[in-house]
Amino acid sequence: MEPVSDQSEPISHSNPNAVADGVLVRRTLAGEKRAFDELVLRYQRPAIAVAYRLLGKSDDALEIVQEALLKSYRSLGTLQKPEAFAGWLMRIVSNLSLNFRRGRKTRSSLPLNDLLDSAGEHDPQAGGDSVDPERVAEGRELGARLKLALDELPEKQRMAIMLFTMEQLPQKQVAEAMECSVEAVKWHVFQGRKKLKELLKDVV
Repeated sequence: MEPVSDQSEPISHSNPNAVADGVLVRRTLAGEKRAFDELVLRYQRPAIAVAYRLLGKSDDALEIVQEALLKSYRSLGTLQKPEAFAGWLMRIVSNLSLNFRRGRKTRSSLPLNDLLDSAGEHDPQAGGDSVDPERVAEGRELGARLKLALDELPEKQRMAIMLFTMEQLPQKQVAEAMECSVEAVKWHVFQGRKKLKELLKDVV
């Protein structure tokens, strides 16, 4: 198949009329390398965030995302719904991250503000007039507790909580990533939150 001509619709992530994911996937399959570059620009950061939430270490997250992007590029022809690229990529990232976790003997604890993305609250790098070391330490302790509690959740509940509640991905994309229905995502989130409240009832 001949590559798509450069006269086609321009690729611009900042353009409100940016090319749809499905179009970029088809262009990539047609031989237009920069189309996949645009997909990478769109989803590399959220993919790293997902991997980091699951792994707790930046280096591991970067490694997993690079592997996921390479795998997605090589397997792009198997994607039945090009428009679902985002959810498909996040599923690859999640699966690779979970496999990596299973093979890793030690796990890192994440600060609470990193896990919940609390807009800089208790974050010494967020600015402000002063930083209370006691509150920062308390936030890190709660973060470690939350991380342990998340590890105790069933896999689907943990993924639903991380992708929907923490990463704030649309329910449809979470459903695609988990290969289940939107209603199932809602159920896993509900059950996951309920379980977390039970596990953290002494500190929440």
